[in-house]
Amino acid sequence: MSEYATVQKSSLKLKGVGNISAGKKKKKKDKESKNRLEQVVTSQDDEEVKAKKTYIDKRTPAQIAFDKMQEKRQMERILNKASKTHKHRVEDFNRHLDTLTEHYDIPKVSWTK
Repeated sequence: MSEYATVQKSSLKLKGVGNISAGKKKKKKDKESKNRLEQVVTSQDDEEVKAKKTYIDKRTPAQIAFDKMQEKRQMERILNKASKTHKHRVEDFNRHLDTLTEHYDIPKVSWTK
C-alpha cells in the first residue's frame, strides 16, 4: 500500500459557496430577548454611575500632595526630554564622555599582534 492511498481525492469545498450552504437558514433572534438584554445593560450602566458617584477618596492630604508633585515632576521630565533634539542629546553625551577618566575608555583590540 502506498503512502498516498489514504489521500482524499474530492474537490475542495469552501464555506458559503455551492449548493450545500445555500439551503441553510439563519435563525432570527427574539425581539423579547433583545429587550431583556437592553434592560440588563441599562440597569448595569445605572449601577456603574451610582458606584462612580459614591466613590470617596480615602487618601490623606500628604498622599494627595505627593501624587501632585509626582505628576508635576513627570511633566517637567517629559517637557525637558521633548525640548532636546537628537543632535543636542549626542553633544551632551559626548561632553559627558569627555569628563570621564581614561579608565573607562574601551581598549583597542588588534588581532594582528
